[in-house]
Amino acid sequence: MRVEQEGAATTDEGASPSTVPGAEDRRHLKGAAECVLLVAAGPVTPQQLAETLGVPVDVAVDAVQELAADYAGRGLQIQNVAGGFQLCTRPEFAEYVQRFLRLDFQEPLSQAALETLAIVAYRQPVTRGEIELVRGVRSEHVLERLVARRLIREVGRKPTVGRPILYGTTEGFLRHFGLRDLSDLPPLRGNDPRAMLSGRTDRAEDEETPPAHTGPA
Repeated sequence: MRVEQEGAATTDEGASPSTVPGAEDRRHLKGAAECVLLVAAGPVTPQQLAETLGVPVDVAVDAVQELAADYAGRGLQIQNVAGGFQLCTRPEFAEYVQRFLRLDFQEPLSQAALETLAIVAYRQPVTRGEIELVRGVRSEHVLERLVARRLIREVGRKPTVGRPILYGTTEGFLRHFGLRDLSDLPPLRGNDPRAMLSGRTDRAEDEETPPAHTGPA
């Protein structure tokens, strides 16, 4: 597994080359980086990690690269998410983690949720009315569920009649789909984003009714 060094390359532009740590120092840095990633509540940027470890950014990133390689073939992995590094479990073991944490009740995303999520991801910021224009069905309940699952959030109001709520994706959305940032979304085929996040669920489409209106949410 390889963790990309995008953040480090940007931050270290023009900086002097760092001294390469010895083997013992690298082991120590890897251990320290592992502890930081374990206790962090969210992704840790290369800059934050470097500051915490007291080393240049490129040295901190190298430590994470080596640590990521150590996790190859294990249950944990280091992902690039939202411009930072995150220590997390591999998706193939999610069933066991959810069972242990008693999260079995959390339903997988329905086809309706995936459709709505894809529209928000590719068209954000977007109003409920604009989402319903694409889907052809009312979407307030699925939007509420996506907000409750912290996959989308309100990001403002559209400056038009009624000032409808604008929705955008969250950091949780990036983590859920293993995306570093929105640029990692697959290229949109055509002009309809609804199928772009398909294949992530095995549930039938939610039962929803046609929209009462197609105006602003």
